[in-house]
Amino acid sequence: MKMKKVIPFAMTALLFGSVAVTPTALANGGEVVVTSGAQNDEAQVQPIFIKIAGTVENVEVRDNATYYTTKEGENTNVFAVNKDTLVFDNTGKEVKLKKGDKVTAYNYANKPMLAIYPPQYNPEVIIVETEAMGSVAVGSFDKDLLSEEYSLKLNVSEETKVSSTSGKDVTVADLQEQNLLVFYAITTMSIPAQTPPTKVIILDNEAQEEAEVDTAELDPVEAAVQAIIETDFHEVEGAKMVPLRLIAEELGYKVQSTGTGAIVSKGALSFTITRGEKMYGFNKALGQFDVAPALLEPTKTYVPVTFVEELLKSK
Repeated sequence: MKMKKVIPFAMTALLFGSVAVTPTALANGGEVVVTSGAQNDEAQVQPIFIKIAGTVENVEVRDNATYYTTKEGENTNVFAVNKDTLVFDNTGKEVKLKKGDKVTAYNYANKPMLAIYPPQYNPEVIIVETEAMGSVAVGSFDKDLLSEEYSLKLNVSEETKVSSTSGKDVTVADLQEQNLLVFYAITTMSIPAQTPPTKVIILDNEAQEEAEVDTAELDPVEAAVQAIIETDFHEVEGAKMVPLRLIAEELGYKVQSTGTGAIVSKGALSFTITRGEKMYGFNKALGQFDVAPALLEPTKTYVPVTFVEELLKSK
């Protein structure tokens, strides 16, 4: 994917971006298939997506996301689902999750997670398993629409429904060298297996594309802030949380710890932030976070990435 040049406010795109990685694991009928490459039969491909399966036992709506608690044997997990989460059944039909659904979620393996119990995920894709015939593949496909593991070849026809997560109009040619979510019913017995997919979705979320900002467009300070946002973050209740002190000090603010939060000041600007509280002081006024600041790592308070916009106003 080519770098996108964003002008004139390149930093704004960073605030809502997420780390984009190339999937290399295929999900076949709800099972992750990890195969060896054609070039080296002994080298096993490590999956970039992790699979978490379970049955939905509880549903809770909070803030900007809906939380689904699932159980699989002795394992309990929570899926935070927001407007960007793709939810389908195994035939490719868009569905809404409900209590009692047997589901399989796919989450980037290197995606930061909160050290809490039960584990909480913000998956990219959730598949509701049904008795209907249908399989799913999630992965990166080359110019010949062959999966990166050489295990599945797509034979796309006019009957295949093709779309993208960004909403852009796409054609068969646009599927080449992309990350794809594929739905299919039958395959050949050949190696690699070949299939005429029923539906293919390009995983080209606009927020991810906008995060790919050409650093040449940024000054050194903005580039440093970009690096922090891209490498040091957590996801809480559907919000991207970034370290307050690191970013504020990079932007020239003075950060004074209060024991329960911090006072961040620069010139005539002053913010009083308290962990666990959505309201914060802004000079003599009040502001509000979507998600309350929290101590997500030892001695490090994290705030929603949208707060960086407020800090940038004084730059």
